Amino acid sequence: MREEIYNITGMHCAACSSSVERVTRKLPGVKESNVNLPLNRLTIVYDENLTTSQDIINKIKKAGFSASLKEEEKPAEKPTEEKSFLSEKISLAASIFFSAVLLFISMGQMLFPDMPVPDIISIDTHPANFALIQLLLTVPVLILGKKFFIGGFRSLFHLSPNMDSLVALSSTASLIYSIVMTFLISDNPHAVHNLYYESAAVVVALVSVGKFLEEKNKEKTKSSISALMSLTPDTAVLVDENGEWEVPVSMLKEGDTFLVKHGSKIPLDGIVIQGSASADESMLTGESNPVEKQEGDEVIGGSILTGGAIYVKVTRTGEDTTLAKIIRFVEDAQNKKAPIARVADKVAGIFVPLLIGIGLVAGIIWFIINRDFSFSVKIFTSVLVIGCPCAMGLATPTAIIVGTGLGATKGILIKNGEALETTHKADVVIFDKTGTVTEGKMSVTDIISEDKNQILRTAYSLEKLSEHPISKAICSKAREEEAESFDVTDFESKAGFGITAKDGENKKILAGNARLMQENGIDISESESDVLSLTEKGKTLVFVAKEDKLLGIIAVADTVKKNAKSAIDKLRSMGIHTVLLTGDNKKAAQYIGSLAGFDEIISEVLPTEKADVVKHFQENNKTVIMVGDGINDAPALTQADIGCAVANGSFVAVESASIVLMKDNLEDVYRAIRLSRITIRNIRQNLFWAFCYNTLAIPVAAGVLFPAFGLLLSPMIGAIAMSLSSLFVVTNALRLKTYKL
Repeated sequence: MREEIYNITGMHCAACSSSVERVTRKLPGVKESNVNLPLNRLTIVYDENLTTSQDIINKIKKAGFSASLKEEEKPAEKPTEEKSFLSEKISLAASIFFSAVLLFISMGQMLFPDMPVPDIISIDTHPANFALIQLLLTVPVLILGKKFFIGGFRSLFHLSPNMDSLVALSSTASLIYSIVMTFLISDNPHAVHNLYYESAAVVVALVSVGKFLEEKNKEKTKSSISALMSLTPDTAVLVDENGEWEVPVSMLKEGDTFLVKHGSKIPLDGIVIQGSASADESMLTGESNPVEKQEGDEVIGGSILTGGAIYVKVTRTGEDTTLAKIIRFVEDAQNKKAPIARVADKVAGIFVPLLIGIGLVAGIIWFIINRDFSFSVKIFTSVLVIGCPCAMGLATPTAIIVGTGLGATKGILIKNGEALETTHKADVVIFDKTGTVTEGKMSVTDIISEDKNQILRTAYSLEKLSEHPISKAICSKAREEEAESFDVTDFESKAGFGITAKDGENKKILAGNARLMQENGIDISESESDVLSLTEKGKTLVFVAKEDKLLGIIAVADTVKKNAKSAIDKLRSMGIHTVLLTGDNKKAAQYIGSLAGFDEIISEVLPTEKADVVKHFQENNKTVIMVGDGINDAPALTQADIGCAVANGSFVAVESASIVLMKDNLEDVYRAIRLSRITIRNIRQNLFWAFCYNTLAIPVAAGVLFPAFGLLLSPMIGAIAMSLSSLFVVTNALRLKTYKL
């Protein structure tokens, strides 16, 4: 199966996107086909043995649209786009000018009889000229808006009517009727009162204005992707045996060395090999504080050096860089539909044909009732214009685009719309312990001794010769306390016991477990209460002795992350059940769980059994989020309704997850759920507005209120209302950018 993304042109409403999806899904071997209307993109999965790219393009073309394979692009100044934008503005200005003059001439004399107009086009003295000048002003507007007619009638002929079809039909009906009336003026001057040129022209002009403003607002929804893409600089300072050279970033390859100076952007991922600096990684990880970079530290391409200068060795290029992966994550999320979007798509797919039917039936009924053909044309035109389901098609994807973009700027990467939608339903959040809730590395938590300095010096002198994680933790603590080590002789490391050696006085020193002490005849019974207390907390104990005397105990453990407690508290405040899941023993798990404040602690679970724990909650009708970082968490991440991986975890965990947290901050789990909730609320607001607007507007346009209240919507009011409806939906989605997670 092959997955491809196509840029689609000519789409203006949900009926358009629904039409593209419908025709492409009929192609042989197509498994999935989804259109994102705000991005004008089609994401399609198909069997390349049964269908080709050209087949897809041809099928879309037959439906009345154009398609081309999306190429990787970097936002830059695009002269062709700027020229197109300028041309569109000029056309729009011309349409508005001709329409304004047309409205002044056609409506001015009727509304304000004393309004001064040249006698040659007066409605009273020269009715034929009055009609002809309106026709002359209408033609330029219709020519400038020809895309509605070309696309609209093409879609209609392919039995896939869309918004363009509605505009084209309504304007054409008004135009043809007005032309007929113009020819009848010579025989019946009263026919001059049945002209609807302004409806034909102004509807096109207003819809064009609405679409122009809508497109500008839609561009704002894509700002997060554009901002991420613009992070990579065009050039880098390559350093080799010949000196320093400014070269295009595309020329750098793995293993090359480049120089980054203060204020410059880091071009690619790499490792610092010389120098020190601080880097602003906020656009990539959401971390607002600059991160200090020393020799041996990793740097992320796209981050900005806020101080210092560093030489960096390239470790990743092209699509493998962190920035490229983030962009791909966000694009995938924005291209793929959420389940809630399918409701609007299904409605929009049948809405336009239904609307044409409603307009025709309403027009015919009114003609039967009062025998006024001009009134029937007005009803037909109003129904078509005001009922267009543009807002429906924009309601969901615009909110998802802004929501996933907001998440990306905060270091929360969401893989698809379905994940964004499902997250807000979370009932249970399960956390893996080691490396997720805890730091994932040993550190000294307690030192029980009468002489803290002596025990640290002795332990440091022994442990500095070992690579064991416990040894590293003790050495780190000793350096932190500025304890000095001394040279030892006769060093011996006993696997499963500890370390022995002799100090400068030729006295035996030891560091290890209780069995090592017992083997060397060292009494530890006086520390029994401390041993019991520390063991119950799941800590590993290192006994330190000199000759036959116990110097004390150093307790080592994997410590809880500083933000774990606040993260769990926030999740519980949302009414979410929190679970700590670990393979550790019960005592260690209970201690860590109590420190972080978990509702439930499940310990001594094998890696293969973690997915079964997730399944157990799901069988009780719970929506489960699994948070993990290791390879052994991958099955559980996949089993969960939402897998949430910590970015600094294993590659397998990240690939298995639906959400990736770029920062090592568990509070981002809470933020991801909150992001989902506010985005879904925004989508529901948009859908309510879109459905409510159409439900209320269509009957009024069809003349239901006319007999009782004389209330009737003109096509011009319909065009304004339709445009405002779409703008409201897009603007409401943009409000998401203002939320603090």
